[in-house]
Amino acid sequence: MGSSAPPAEATAQAREPRVADLRRGIGDRDGVLSWLLLAPAVVYILALVAVPFVLAVAFSFSDVTGGDPSFDWVGLLNFERIFADPVFWRALRNTFVFTAVSMVFIVLFGKVLANVLVADFRGRWIVRFCVLLPWTTPVALSTITWLWLLDSVFSPIDWVLRQVGVIRTNMFWLGQPGLAMISVIAVHVWRLVPLAAVIMMAGLLSIPKDVQEQAAVDGAGYWRRMFEITIPLTAPVIAISALFGAIFTFTDMTVVYVLTRGGPTNETQVLASWAFFRGIEGGDVAQGAAVALFLFPLLLAAAIAILRAVRGMEIS
Repeated sequence: MGSSAPPAEATAQAREPRVADLRRGIGDRDGVLSWLLLAPAVVYILALVAVPFVLAVAFSFSDVTGGDPSFDWVGLLNFERIFADPVFWRALRNTFVFTAVSMVFIVLFGKVLANVLVADFRGRWIVRFCVLLPWTTPVALSTITWLWLLDSVFSPIDWVLRQVGVIRTNMFWLGQPGLAMISVIAVHVWRLVPLAAVIMMAGLLSIPKDVQEQAAVDGAGYWRRMFEITIPLTAPVIAISALFGAIFTFTDMTVVYVLTRGGPTNETQVLASWAFFRGIEGGDVAQGAAVALFLFPLLLAAAIAILRAVRGMEIS
């Protein structure tokens, strides 16, 4: 008969793996470690996204105001009132115009600036630092600076234009409906172009240099390489930067609030600013929540469309 370990020794050997399992640290347990690492993000999303969203949905079906926080169910009454409000439809139209025009110039100028940033020249790190300044500067501070630049009396922009003979009197940038919307769009584009440029610069740097060099050896000029190599290979990155820009633009109210406060006569009002004015400054929390909630399906549709386009680009 073969030799066998004593019962006591066999029992000790059987217990060793279990003791080792108990002594393993949290770092060796992938399941526990993954949940611990995800917990801060989950708490953050629940506290700052999920809870406010649920409250907005609840308030939009109530009659909550700043002076009377009691909750009374009113159904779709708030939505019927905002649909009957001409300012809401003007704000909705302005939101689409503001977003569409801004995104065209943000993507265009971002692509041009990204090409400049990836070029090899002396002092490019200083140029990259200066490019990021509009994005890193607090939006309220930079917008107040633009408020002075576009002042109806002391505008340096008007002074320069008068000196070169382009205009004879001040333009009243923020006092005329058309010029006010142009000013708001211009300031917002100035803010977001650096972000788009940095995202696109990362896409440009990911293109293998040998592809560009081989195309140049084959006789492809700059514009041919741009439209047949650079743009197709960076199209998903451009679409992602457009998605981020659209989200920031669609939900932005700071530029409108600081520059025009929706004026003149609500001509530059957007949904985000109108929700603030109705819900916070006007005290009608329920209608402000209903206006703000209207942003959600529009943003969701835009995000789905852009992400589907990105997926189609990656597959093709």
